[in-house]
Amino acid sequence: MKSARLLLTAFLFLAGLSGLPAEELRSTQADQTGVAVTIYNQDLALVKDRRQLTLTRGEVPLAYRDVSARIRPETALLRSLSHPGSVRVLEQNFDFDLLSPQKLLEKYVGRRVRVARINPATGLEQIEQATVLSTNQGVVLRYVDRIENSVAGRLIFDEVPANLRDRPTLVTLLQSSRGGSQEVELSYLTGGLAWKADYVAELNADDTALDLAGWVTLTNQSGSRYENARLQLVAGDLNRVQPERKAQALMEMSRGAAVDSAAPMAEEGLFEYHLYTLARPTTIADNQTKQVALLNAASVPVSKQLLLQGNDYYYRSSYGEIGQKLKVAVFIELVNDEKSHMGMPLPKGIVRVYKQDRSGNAQFVGEDQIDHTPKNEAVRMKLGDAFDVTASKVQIDYQKRGASGRYSQAHESAYRIELKNAKSEAVTVTVREPVPGDWKMLEASAPHQRVAAGTAEWQLEVPAEGSRVLEYRVLVRW
Repeated sequence: MKSARLLLTAFLFLAGLSGLPAEELRSTQADQTGVAVTIYNQDLALVKDRRQLTLTRGEVPLAYRDVSARIRPETALLRSLSHPGSVRVLEQNFDFDLLSPQKLLEKYVGRRVRVARINPATGLEQIEQATVLSTNQGVVLRYVDRIENSVAGRLIFDEVPANLRDRPTLVTLLQSSRGGSQEVELSYLTGGLAWKADYVAELNADDTALDLAGWVTLTNQSGSRYENARLQLVAGDLNRVQPERKAQALMEMSRGAAVDSAAPMAEEGLFEYHLYTLARPTTIADNQTKQVALLNAASVPVSKQLLLQGNDYYYRSSYGEIGQKLKVAVFIELVNDEKSHMGMPLPKGIVRVYKQDRSGNAQFVGEDQIDHTPKNEAVRMKLGDAFDVTASKVQIDYQKRGASGRYSQAHESAYRIELKNAKSEAVTVTVREPVPGDWKMLEASAPHQRVAAGTAEWQLEVPAEGSRVLEYRVLVRW
């Protein structure tokens, strides 16, 4: 028995000296001990894939299967976690030519295949050998006595070529300083993974408060599945170098959406961004849209504003009638602070707002896109235009004045704005006029505020089923 072991050891030693290539070590997701996925806003993710492998000492060809099909190979880093420094990568290749009938046929150009056909006279299967000459816009086969440009039968292949993989695979040549079991980690950047924030809000009866739920919507089109992954999301606008590259075809996204409604995510600062971490592992399947709860806040105080927004063009010339039945926009605003039962930095996303009707059914009343919002900042959303509140505007006077001093032009003009309210309760409308140049309000039927260098603003209460008229005269110089 001892002599047999010595002979086996000697054989393996001589095989190593002979320069015979070592057999490829294949690793699949079955070897995985953990995976962490950090997803950014810009179709970018960082994947950290840990696996338990048994390595031999010396050079080891390792096929790391089931990586993302959208991996950026230049960002890949393989290291040993259990024995740091014991593994060194000599070279690596990303095999993205995946097995399919067409790809298999293409790899057999210049090689022989067998063609199996049914003889119509006897009903027996006949097999011939042929050489694949071309697969460009069809198949061209050379038989012993002829050439055919179609396949009347089924093709039989002897093997799958080594450079044709059934799954996206990162093939590396390792130099291992020790043999035995090791836990290694492959980290890399990939496309095909993206996330966005979506918010759902429900207003109370008198529009003074709302309940807000935040969701993270994940989309996985990376060509890989991430089982029980530790999920983290980065909110912020990272600077990225955009290389020249060919457009990659997108995989078809599944119609279904998985919903994960567990506890909201934990948040922390990261550099000049914000990091959100799911408290427990989650599975991100390929070609799937998944939703994870981000936040829940009840009875968040809001204020509603009806806004008539003007323009600056009609202060420079004579216009007469400016508009009839002008739209009055509807905004709501909240403050993202702890006093308002919030205070978590909000990633940018769409807020969809609902309100219950008299029967208790929630009805959609509008949506708006919000940007990344730090804590203690206001969130302002336009939900639409008021149906029952309208306005008309007319220029009732215009005079071109003589310029003086450092001014080259001077214009004096007067305006009449009528606000109408068809509702059964009074409303307050904000009238905001962007006045250009150096301006002075000469007279007005209601007090105004200079809220900015080029903006005059009025707060006007319009009675129920009534109207309110604002008239003002302004001198503009520039």
